[in-house]
Amino acid sequence: MPDLFSVSVERVVPASPQEVFDLLADARRHPEIDGGGSVREAVDAPDRLHRGARFGMRMHMGGPYSMTSTVIEFEEQRRIAWQPRPTRSLFATVIGGRVWRYELTPVEGGTLVRQTWDIRSERFPPALLAYRWRARQDMEQTLVRLEERFR
Repeated sequence: MPDLFSVSVERVVPASPQEVFDLLADARRHPEIDGGGSVREAVDAPDRLHRGARFGMRMHMGGPYSMTSTVIEFEEQRRIAWQPRPTRSLFATVIGGRVWRYELTPVEGGTLVRQTWDIRSERFPPALLAYRWRARQDMEQTLVRLEERFR
């Protein structure tokens, strides 16, 4: 049975797992690879993410807003995931908790990058099911942009 609450995409990127991981572990570079166009600018981000690190992100989708993410998974050169929540408490009562995850596997020609959008920890996951198609499109474009950074 398919998992309705997560979507994953994959792409081989012509770079080593360390090179890809270094880019992903720098929140200031996330706007460079965002395929959806909503990620604008990192705020209060450490030089390098680590498990438990928190970073803010200025966003724009229908209007400006901010999110604060916490790194919840971190395995050097293998996996990194963060969980964003709205900065404004009013929105945090309705949305927040999805997970953005990247898993890296060395392969011939570079690194297989798997990006996952997981809404199982959202406040009300069924409310986001209609967004699955958009999440997939945005992630596919994110991986294209990630690949372009290494060409």
